[in-house]
Amino acid sequence: MNFEYKHLLPVDFSDDSRVWIYQASRLFTLSEALHIEDMLNDLVTNWKSHGTPVKGYANLFFGQFIILMADEAATGVSGCSIDSSVRIIQQIEKQFSVEMFNWQNLAFVVKDKVQVIPRQQFNYAIENNFITPDTLFFNNVVNNKTELKNNWIIPIKESWLKTKIKTVVKHSL
Repeated sequence: MNFEYKHLLPVDFSDDSRVWIYQASRLFTLSEALHIEDMLNDLVTNWKSHGTPVKGYANLFFGQFIILMADEAATGVSGCSIDSSVRIIQQIEKQFSVEMFNWQNLAFVVKDKVQVIPRQQFNYAIENNFITPDTLFFNNVVNNKTELKNNWIIPIKESWLKTKIKTVVKHSL
């Protein structure tokens, strides 16, 4: 799978544009993805903050990640406009029987595919070489377009997860 994505980001958005990433617990089917893209296009077309159109962007990446972006240099986003975007994600969860808000699911690139691992199994995966500190990790806590471009798909050893790796000490008998 090609994990290049930066060319898909809008060039006419400020680097400070706010970003939200929602990770699905599974890969969407093609028909689901097409339907979700329609829903996201509808969100962006009708996204408003206190009646003013939001300069927004929404896309489904790698069949599993929904990225929303609002260029606040054009229009600030309010609690109500954020709530409207969250309602769309909740609708996607319900309609397609998928989790979009489970922050305990971590995603990695393993054997050229997106693999989701529950956070409680992270050290087990490291200890058994399913993943390594060099494995690419989807760092979904990025906040703006600059961070999305530079820090979304990064090696575990360069992410906040590096502090979660337990050192395995083997005792000799």
